[in-house]
Amino acid sequence: MKNIIFAGFICFVLSACKKSPDAIIPTPPEIGIANIEVDGFNNGTNYNGVSTLPIVKVSFTSAVNRLSVSGAVAFKNASGVNISYNLSYADNDSTIVLVPASKLDYLSKNGITISTNLTSKDNGPFKTNAFINLLTVIDSSNKFPVVTNEQLLTLVQKQHFKYFWDFGHPISGLARERNTSGDVVTSGGSGFGLMAIITGISRGFITKTQGLARMQKIITFLEIKAQKFHGAFPHWLHGVTGQVVPFSQFDDGADLVETSYLVQGLLTARQFFNGSSTAEQSLRNSINSICNNVEWDWFRKNNEQVLYWHWSQTNNWNINVQIKGWNECLITYVLAASSSSHSVPKTVYDQGWASNGALVNGNSYYGVQLPLGPAAGGPLFFAHYSFLGIDPTDLVDAYANYKTQNTAHTQINFNYCKANPQGYYGYSESCWGLTASDDFKFGYKVHEPNNDNGVLSPTAALSSFPYTPVQSMNALKFFYYKLGDKLFKEYGFVDAFSLHEPWFADSFLAIDQGPILIMIENYRSGLLWDLFMSCPEIKTGMRSLGFSGPHL
Repeated sequence: MKNIIFAGFICFVLSACKKSPDAIIPTPPEIGIANIEVDGFNNGTNYNGVSTLPIVKVSFTSAVNRLSVSGAVAFKNASGVNISYNLSYADNDSTIVLVPASKLDYLSKNGITISTNLTSKDNGPFKTNAFINLLTVIDSSNKFPVVTNEQLLTLVQKQHFKYFWDFGHPISGLARERNTSGDVVTSGGSGFGLMAIITGISRGFITKTQGLARMQKIITFLEIKAQKFHGAFPHWLHGVTGQVVPFSQFDDGADLVETSYLVQGLLTARQFFNGSSTAEQSLRNSINSICNNVEWDWFRKNNEQVLYWHWSQTNNWNINVQIKGWNECLITYVLAASSSSHSVPKTVYDQGWASNGALVNGNSYYGVQLPLGPAAGGPLFFAHYSFLGIDPTDLVDAYANYKTQNTAHTQINFNYCKANPQGYYGYSESCWGLTASDDFKFGYKVHEPNNDNGVLSPTAALSSFPYTPVQSMNALKFFYYKLGDKLFKEYGFVDAFSLHEPWFADSFLAIDQGPILIMIENYRSGLLWDLFMSCPEIKTGMRSLGFSGPHL
């Protein structure tokens, strides 16, 4: 009997020790982010233009475990250096508030990481790392003393002039391709340089005697030393020997478009140095010889109704690029038609360049109708390079009014940047301009509304002064006063920048420094337009293509 009682007691104890299903401890629910605010704004995890002392509020789906926060939250700058911050809590510990202990740098990238070390007050897990990106605002203080608009234009012209004068190649006098090019000089950029020297004389940056001496050095080098192919120059030359420097694998010969920019500058210089002295007469004779030796008609390649861009002795017509459509090459056809020794007929212009009217657009973009060219206009250098010398004012042919064309193109570019459909930080009414330039990612890139990665080029807006004077002046003031400590250097404005990255180039390019100086002068006085358009052969050639206008 005792054994039975003892066995029953043991069974009772064992059954009493068993846990019932209701006693199982549940797994704490996960904790997640419910909301993020930076300076009172909610924009997901990416914030641009935040203050240098931003208030960052991160709200979670439940209260956080305070003991886990310091080991889960990291605040770092773009270099990975930790940023000290002050931490507080709100909403019964379901919101953490972060404020940097000291001001962040202006225009800097910073990031907050919330790791899976975070837990809720009930020890619920935070299962996925979170990242909050903060780009601080630009420093809006003026970086240079404020001057009048006219003084600012002169100051900017003088600084860009230095690229061609102070940095001109010591042997040839020609313009280096860029500030790191050493002995590599550029034919097209040197054409811009010739026009820059004329502007420098006109503005009193140098004397006419100084300018003439530099011109004599340049012209002598071009006439005697520079390698030529059927009279046309290569894109790049060695500034000491004059021999071609290949631009690319097959581009080791003539570049007819770069030659056009050079000849545009040469003819402008010829018209400027119109004195009766032996030196000026000799200069004009040499310029005529160089220009008359360019065999424009030979670049039709077996008399086709179009001009070809490249030819070399080793690669012949291998590159095979026709010069056609609306781009930067109108000047090439104008000069080809204007040649007194190797001219091309109007059929080459109409069937080749204009593609029998296929260059006409007529559609509207961002509220502006575009007469010619690709959708949204393309890069702004289309409106600059040919029009350093060609005056578009009331210039008309069968296809367009060219002041209307260039103004529309520029307004579309401006309106696009103002609308900023891709949300790049910094784009505004005062910070705009897309064209080909250096790039933070691709080395060199053709930037335009249909190929935009957040990189702006000062030459785009500033070379557009004749077309959008108000918008260009606003851009100039912003670039100079607000960004000048990063943008305005020894040879003027650096080639490109992105406030979104942020990134600022340290480069200067002849083909971008020159148009700023020259087109500002055309806006102010029309000097280069008047000189180039005064050439008798240009008048004849443009009339032969069907152009009419005040200069013709």
